[in-house]
Amino acid sequence: MLSQEQLERFHRQGYLVIENLVDEPALQSVRSEYSDLMDRLYADWQAEGLVKPATKNMTFWDKLEQCYKGGFDWYQPFDISLPHHDIREDTPMHIGPAVFDLVTHNSILDTMESLIGPELTSNPIQHIRIKPPQRALPKSENRAHVMATDWHQDKGVTLEEADDTEFITIWLAISDATIENGCLQVAGGTYDDMLPHCAKTQVGIADPYIPREKATPTPVKAGGAVIFHPLTPHASLANVSDEFRWSLDIRYNVTGQPTGRSQFPEFVARSRSNPNSELRDWKVWQSMWDDTRTRLANSPHMPQHRWDANSPYCA
Repeated sequence: MLSQEQLERFHRQGYLVIENLVDEPALQSVRSEYSDLMDRLYADWQAEGLVKPATKNMTFWDKLEQCYKGGFDWYQPFDISLPHHDIREDTPMHIGPAVFDLVTHNSILDTMESLIGPELTSNPIQHIRIKPPQRALPKSENRAHVMATDWHQDKGVTLEEADDTEFITIWLAISDATIENGCLQVAGGTYDDMLPHCAKTQVGIADPYIPREKATPTPVKAGGAVIFHPLTPHASLANVSDEFRWSLDIRYNVTGQPTGRSQFPEFVARSRSNPNSELRDWKVWQSMWDDTRTRLANSPHMPQHRWDANSPYCA
């Protein structure tokens, strides 16, 4: 649980940096799960002629480097959510036991309980972010999960249904996040309203409203996290290093309140009043996402953002 001093600091500045939130075994389980996933994916991509043959000594990162140099969509098969559009019945994503164990990790849930109470739902607005060096990305790449993320508020990237929802985001470092490799920057303070956002290259705060003068980098080591209020503006720095930066975005809201993306599946991660309602089987979570993918692939497109590029402040 958070201390009283941490709670006061969070409510004063709108975010909190916590070192060692998640233990090394949990992180290593995620890394191992993704290493196995990479081996399977790389073998398929090699068979298709998209990447060069793997050598005995190639690491996860060596293979990933070959993938982003290959000019194909290597990212989506690693993500823990469906994309914003063009969802097909075979759209790849990754839901696995190690990721589930991380999303339901007691240290994370204890922190969330300190902030929004004991009835916690895992919010489906979630992503893995494995960011290559910015200089190596093609100019056509504009996804926030792969390149530098534009300034935004998390409430600004939900639908209107969640405007009154209490939720918190945890930005969890799987590898060390430094200023050089593109850690988060946060504009701390108290914000009472949602700032205007625009559907630019990414959905982000309209340029005149970006609080750049308040920007504070938040480097954090693997296992540490930045947690922030849904109205706290934040972005990432560009990865100007020669290394990858790996993190997870996961969110939690008060159970029973709209998630902001109700077409995607949610689940009860903790309930002090009804523990039997908690989801404890990762395969059920996987099935929920598989069923959602099938349904959305055969339905009219459902928007995931509310903003119109033609709004006056976006001109």
